[in-house]
Amino acid sequence: MNSDTWIGRKVSGLLPAVSSKKKEAAAHAVSAQPAIKSGAETAGQASLPARSLQARLEATLRQEGEALSPRLLRRALQELQAIIDPRLSELEGGRRAMEVAAWYAMAPPGQRRDLWLLMSEMFVADPQKTKAAQARFAAALGTPDEPAAEVHYRRATVSPRRRLLQRFSVYPEGVQFLVDLRADMLPSLKADKRLMALDVELEYMFSTWFDVGFLDLRRISWDSPASLIEKLIQYEAVHDIKSWADVKNRLDSDRRCYGFFHPRLPGVPLIFVEVALVDQMAESIEPLLDEQAAPADLEKATTAIFYSISNTQPGLRGVSFGDSLIKRVVQTLKDEFPKLKVFATLSPIPGFRNWLGRNAAGLLEKLDDKARNALSLAMDGGTVTPAAFLAAVDNPLALADKPPLRQLLLQCAAHYLGQGMKDGQPLDPVARFHLGNGARVERLNWGADPGPKGLQQSYGLMVNYLYDLKRLDKHRALLAQGKIPVATAIHDLYI
Repeated sequence: MNSDTWIGRKVSGLLPAVSSKKKEAAAHAVSAQPAIKSGAETAGQASLPARSLQARLEATLRQEGEALSPRLLRRALQELQAIIDPRLSELEGGRRAMEVAAWYAMAPPGQRRDLWLLMSEMFVADPQKTKAAQARFAAALGTPDEPAAEVHYRRATVSPRRRLLQRFSVYPEGVQFLVDLRADMLPSLKADKRLMALDVELEYMFSTWFDVGFLDLRRISWDSPASLIEKLIQYEAVHDIKSWADVKNRLDSDRRCYGFFHPRLPGVPLIFVEVALVDQMAESIEPLLDEQAAPADLEKATTAIFYSISNTQPGLRGVSFGDSLIKRVVQTLKDEFPKLKVFATLSPIPGFRNWLGRNAAGLLEKLDDKARNALSLAMDGGTVTPAAFLAAVDNPLALADKPPLRQLLLQCAAHYLGQGMKDGQPLDPVARFHLGNGARVERLNWGADPGPKGLQQSYGLMVNYLYDLKRLDKHRALLAQGKIPVATAIHDLYI
């Protein structure tokens, strides 16, 4: 059974019942549609230009590449409009919304895309009312009528789309549905700007619904429900959890794991951080992940190392709560362990290798003759070219007896982390997160992540970002001025 027929027969909440003859005609129309071609058009056939959503709604027949037929597209629009029927109670509107959500869960990608388009393009604020309210507000500026005119203008610009999305939140599972819908849609945004209105609306609503004031910080331990620990395994994004023994090690007595939870998603941490309590700043990830290592002596712990921070909900992109998470965790740790003085990370540098591949030539040009000659000797007397240098450092673990190559690789990493910026932001995504929270680039660590992922991303290098609690605001101010805060050790590595 094809999907259009399934919709017509099974989802009464989304599509009204139709007669048997009409069902058969619809099924025949679906089967008669040509398959979507992945390559060149068959000889003698011309590809039709993509139609606008409005044109599809007004049409009779479906064109190649379109998911829902015009008839089913109109019915889907009617059901979405029915969700915000002013005659309905919130509860009934929410019930209808969840029927749409049930259909969406079974729909193929093309039909899901059609639903996004309907929600994005067909639920806009009335342009005439918006224009009139804007003119009224502009005329009232500086007069006693200004506050009332502003309220009127704000109300006129609120789209029915917002009310539609709010109806999905009536039921607890509706919030997760909207988060998942946005995650499903995000990869399509770049190619289809028509979806931007829906994306912006969702991001705005999520920024309100998931404000840190509504989030609950909880510790996740080995005594937590198994279903919650399984979430850690599922969503760990920095250092993959390989086994139950691995996750047990990360939840041992010398470790802490905290997550932010939302009341509508009670069993899923929105973001979680893994912390090791040690006696000095960590310089390698291997000891922290060693399942056989004995727990550290908490009486001697002076340093908290944040070695993994993972977001679990891609649909909440743009909603920032990482800064608040770290602040809350630091305060919680200080309350439990007053001896803790240093709060730092051991972080990957995911963008470094790719960046170096594009910028090696410019960095090599900065070397003086002495450094270039030393580099040539380390490369067995070969010519120092970008390609030769990149080939020479491709296996960094074998560079123990070649200090010039190691040193230059460290210098390049220092430049990437401490000077590389675009549009006023650090180039590296992990650096953007921590530096935006007020940390500074503290130390580079050679061979800190010798696993395949670490070698592929950053030649095995890792970096410590230091959270100096007295200088967080100062570091943020420097970053706002286009200056990345770095320790002297990093600054001294600049070429």
